[in-house]
Amino acid sequence: SKSEMDKNENFQNLRYEGFGPKNIALIIEALTDNKNRTAGSIRTALQKFGGNLGSSGSTAHFFDNCGIIQISNEKISEEKAIDFAATAGARDCISYTDFHEIVTNKEDFYKIKNETQKLIKNLIYSAIEWRPRSTVSLKKGEALELESMLELLQEDDDVQNVFHNCKFYK
Repeated sequence: SKSEMDKNENFQNLRYEGFGPKNIALIIEALTDNKNRTAGSIRTALQKFGGNLGSSGSTAHFFDNCGIIQISNEKISEEKAIDFAATAGARDCISYTDFHEIVTNKEDFYKIKNETQKLIKNLIYSAIEWRPRSTVSLKKGEALELESMLELLQEDDDVQNVFHNCKFYK
């Protein structure tokens, strides 16, 4: 029998691009040992809600692939966070109610994350994400289809992350 180590080597990180209901752009990150199964189930989920799987590059231009680092605002003031982010070479620093969010270029993410951890031990969150360059607004009724489709995608064991360019309005 194959060892656990060998089994894991058959897994691939894949990125699917496509469109959901109302032409919402999607980037779906998956980890799979069977590309055909994963592509098939993603395609089915999108088509069920009037969407479709696109070719590579069909939606990536709607997004920025960037690093996201979130730090508690109890640990550092907004002013200090903005100064730190600028000095570290980040693209942006946005303050929210509970945290500051530092946005980096993808290639600077690990360097800036390490600098941030020297300043603040515990980060709330850090990852490389696809952030929409602009968003499409959907009214509550219109958003239900998209929410159902996103739930269906999240239920798929192969799907790791789903990014979209929709802004929900209650």
